[in-house]
Amino acid sequence: MAHIYTILNQKGGVGKTTTAINLAAYLAHYGQRVLLIDIDPQANATSCLGIDKRSVQYGVYQALLKIGSVNDAILHNPRLKISLLPSSPDLTGAEVELITEDGRDSRLRDVVEDLSPRYDYILIDCPPAMGLLTLNGMMAATDGLIIPVQCEYLALEGISQLLQTIERVRSASFRELTVRGVLLTMYDPRTNLSKDVETEVRTYFPQQTFQTVIPRSVRLAEAPSYGLPILAYQPSSPGAVAYGDLAREILVGDGKAVPA
Repeated sequence: MAHIYTILNQKGGVGKTTTAINLAAYLAHYGQRVLLIDIDPQANATSCLGIDKRSVQYGVYQALLKIGSVNDAILHNPRLKISLLPSSPDLTGAEVELITEDGRDSRLRDVVEDLSPRYDYILIDCPPAMGLLTLNGMMAATDGLIIPVQCEYLALEGISQLLQTIERVRSASFRELTVRGVLLTMYDPRTNLSKDVETEVRTYFPQQTFQTVIPRSVRLAEAPSYGLPILAYQPSSPGAVAYGDLAREILVGDGKAVPA
């Protein structure tokens, strides 16, 4: 059965999608069978892997509404060895259409449970908002949440708000919901601000903050415009090395063998 992680933060621009696609790429590179699920109506993860979101005829929207077979929606990139359940602009209407449906907050969990035996890892990329789609992502995260935190002012305030939401979900619906790790992103060692944020986050989450830190990187910002993860675009860059280290850290934490 797959390890299922949901990557979320209600704040935009923190490196959430960047983390989803690059972590997926490195886990696949290290021999894992990986499925990335894009549940953001903006479909950034889909676009970042070179898929035109306007061309998606069947994706996560149809899967959530139980239209057809989810197997028909999964795309596979043989070069990157990543499978993708894509998003499209259609997903914008899903929250309205699901509101009266039974089990509306666990639709994605049902989809993931069916797919889990086929993969080693399933990563879910959420929208930067706390709505029904993100709630579906949280409910499907049987192995925990990965929370990217940008090294900037007010970062901890955003985490505090997110933790309150997580606690409400845990109390109301999913007691087993956990935080797998907090990931520091866009770190600039030349600034005191980045160092101060790192100190505060590690003090606040001493056991849950990943040792790996993702640096601020032009190459990481450029790679999506080519429809590629950093592993395929610039594998020697500091950002690539960092995401490789993150994948290794997760594999070790999950008790899996890590290639030399």
